[in-house]
Amino acid sequence: MSETCDVAHGKAPADPDVRTLVAVFASPVARHLLTFARELGYHVALYEPDPARATDGPEGVEADTTMPELDASADVVVTDHHRPELGEVLKVALAGEPRWVGVLGNPRHAGPHVAALRGLGVGEDDIARVHRPVGLNIGSRTPPEIAIATLAGLLADRNNRPGGFDFGL
Repeated sequence: MSETCDVAHGKAPADPDVRTLVAVFASPVARHLLTFARELGYHVALYEPDPARATDGPEGVEADTTMPELDASADVVVTDHHRPELGEVLKVALAGEPRWVGVLGNPRHAGPHVAALRGLGVGEDDIARVHRPVGLNIGSRTPPEIAIATLAGLLADRNNRPGGFDFGL
């Protein structure tokens, strides 16, 4: 049996380089995202800067009002693009040098993160590091579907596969 088969049958670890997934903002999508990510072997964290909104994530995941340390092993997904602190959160995330940063949102509308980051003096190269839309174009609409599409896109990116990030707009 090959190493790939051993992984598929649960007899070997899938990835020795464990990744961290940070969901930003407590939301239904964040809850599903963290649940599924944990099953995929990610270390998971929920960052909610507003203590009044800091509801816990899935079982065993407490919301933290401080952004965790972000390094090249971290993927960051902002789960609400309507929040007023969007720009500040992204600026902090980008300064931590995570592997990947993305903001959920409809690809047919301009991302509000661009103006928010420019207003905070963030350079164009850093703004370009923020992915939007995130995930694969599978027509997802519900929080679990959005979480699955997002994680599928992250896995494709991590594994250097095309995965379908092209929405053909």
